[in-house]
Amino acid sequence: MSHDNSQTVYRTTTTRTGKMMAIMLGICIVGGVIFFSMWDYWISQPAPVVGMMSETIEHDVQAAFTGVHIPVELSFIESPDFRTLAFNALPGEPNHNPTITMDVGDEINFSVVNEGKSFHAFGVTAADEGFGGIIPGSEIAAPSNPLKPGEGGESKFIAGEEGVYYYICTVPGHREQGMVGRIVVGGASVEDLVETAPTPEVMKEIAAPEVMKEITASVPVTYDGVISIPDGSGIPGCDETNECYLPSHVVVSAGEEITWSNDDTAAHTVTSGTPADGADGKFDSSLFMAGGTFSVTLDEAGDYPYFCMVHPWMTGVITVN
Repeated sequence: MSHDNSQTVYRTTTTRTGKMMAIMLGICIVGGVIFFSMWDYWISQPAPVVGMMSETIEHDVQAAFTGVHIPVELSFIESPDFRTLAFNALPGEPNHNPTITMDVGDEINFSVVNEGKSFHAFGVTAADEGFGGIIPGSEIAAPSNPLKPGEGGESKFIAGEEGVYYYICTVPGHREQGMVGRIVVGGASVEDLVETAPTPEVMKEIAAPEVMKEITASVPVTYDGVISIPDGSGIPGCDETNECYLPSHVVVSAGEEITWSNDDTAAHTVTSGTPADGADGKFDSSLFMAGGTFSVTLDEAGDYPYFCMVHPWMTGVITVN
């Protein structure tokens, strides 16, 4: 009995293999050229899931520049107790959060300086609340990299359509504390130009001679491994019960490591010094985000007051034995 074990065997040559590799390499090169030639397009379009998760703000259409420049100088300022924030002047004073009027296609040239003791950032938005929807090109600094006291910057804004826009501090919570002004673009009604008067309660707080509200005296406790920055501490009020840092006054031994945990949704700092006198340079966390931590070791005995540069009503004390 015989078996036929013959079968067809396909082989290629070195030349054929080289040609195929050359073709594949060419396809890769052409694809790469097309991809990178459209780089501006790719980076300008957020992924669909990002678009669904983010707040949707429709920006105005592009308008032809009229050639009109409107210079605007703004300063970040704060009330003595840091509860009221504003541009240029506090409520009830001249030039408080000035309303800017312009026509479609005019250009506002912003020049902004931080004359306060807190951290601030700037931008223009069409949203009538919150800190989202900042129009590209209008930004000065950012909440994650804000302007420190004394710093400033410049930006531009051209409105593409009529309506009301808002220039704001983009640090979360600062708009709600008063850092917001209006930009009225063409065809505004009289109602659009009426500013909301500050309440008598706000005016009483601003006029008060004391720098900070009277708060409950803090009781020092032995450090137990972590100091929490609790949820909601970025809103005024926690200072009245000494709950902006928990605990707000701890006692440690010289050389012992101290750690703060940001359990809030906003970014904060842990900066040695006081809101009235500013940072003293002994320690500074810089801005650290929600979920982050900061640690420091203090070797010399004494009291070390500290505060948050973004929310100056947040204060605490470290006592080193």
